[in-house]
Amino acid sequence: MIPYYLLFLAMMSLVTFCLYAADKRKAKKGAWRIPERVLLLFSFLGGAVGGTFAMNTVRHKTKHWYFKFGFPALLVIQLAVLALVLTCMLPIIGIVVYFVTKISIPMYTQQQ
Repeated sequence: MIPYYLLFLAMMSLVTFCLYAADKRKAKKGAWRIPERVLLLFSFLGGAVGGTFAMNTVRHKTKHWYFKFGFPALLVIQLAVLALVLTCMLPIIGIVVYFVTKISIPMYTQQQ
């Protein structure tokens, strides 16, 4: 479960970063833009790391207060959920590993 959650966060962060970069490129060209609610939604759904990284690298949405202060808050929430998942799952994983290593699996060998 932990690797899947980490993979989910990584994928959402990558998608969010790409959305921010695309929106910045469109803003420079004066083209149709990605709505702010879409950017916020992707950040809320797990892409806060990618959104924060994009804000700092491509200098996009840095003047809006809800992006400037909301992203660090979302990032803290997502890291807290990750910590909760880790602390809840590690004892369970430890118990499973303990019992799996204690089970003796008979070795089948060919008899001559």
